[in-house]
Amino acid sequence: MPEASQTITPEQHPDLRRLALLATGSTGADIERLVRDVRRKTRRQQRSLTWGDLEHALLAGQVKLSDDVRWRTAIHEAGHAIAFCDMRIAEVITASIGIGGMGQVVSRQGQHLPQTQDWLMRSIACMLAGRTAELLIFGDTVAGAGGYDDSDLARATEHAVAAETRLGFSNHQPLLYRSVAGSINELSLDRHLAERVNSRLMEAEAMARSLLENRRDALVAIATRLKDVGVMTGEEITHLLVASAGPPT
Repeated sequence: MPEASQTITPEQHPDLRRLALLATGSTGADIERLVRDVRRKTRRQQRSLTWGDLEHALLAGQVKLSDDVRWRTAIHEAGHAIAFCDMRIAEVITASIGIGGMGQVVSRQGQHLPQTQDWLMRSIACMLAGRTAELLIFGDTVAGAGGYDDSDLARATEHAVAAETRLGFSNHQPLLYRSVAGSINELSLDRHLAERVNSRLMEAEAMARSLLENRRDALVAIATRLKDVGVMTGEEITHLLVASAGPPT
């Protein structure tokens, strides 16, 4: 373990890179507390602190998932990651499972893309890609894609509602602007709006399914790796995407 005065970046040391990925979602205070606790433990054992001690502590702090749930979560997050990459909506930074008892893909949205209707539909497809990946591999999906206001289904629905009510993309009254406030609640009152929004969601889901059906080998390869290691970088995901595509014909 290096002295505190040394500065080593994750790129210079693979073990530190692994620790940085496992710490995804933790605050600086969380990490300081964890290091203090681990250092106190190793001092009692009269030995030096190692990278392995920190990795063990970070892994111990994660919620333990059953093998079935871990595999399904890995498929879900791999679906999101592939969609972001292939649809060129965002740059994937990390994909992880088990951290905070859930899975997540951290991405950076591409600022160079014109926010056209095509961009919007591809964005919605990316939001639905996790759920779509589950349907493709397992034939069904769990409730985790919905159920709360920041869920995949909620965000996808919000984008589809925006397209129909305030972004000028609707075929019905495209110039009519409706306020953001209460727009989701309109779905229960306006049957025709609900039908148009649902049609957009179905179209986006079909886009995600078509993409993932063509990327099935990559989906399984990335999910298998993610299940084993718990967290992957965008570079690792891109590498597996390229490898799974095979040599150019």
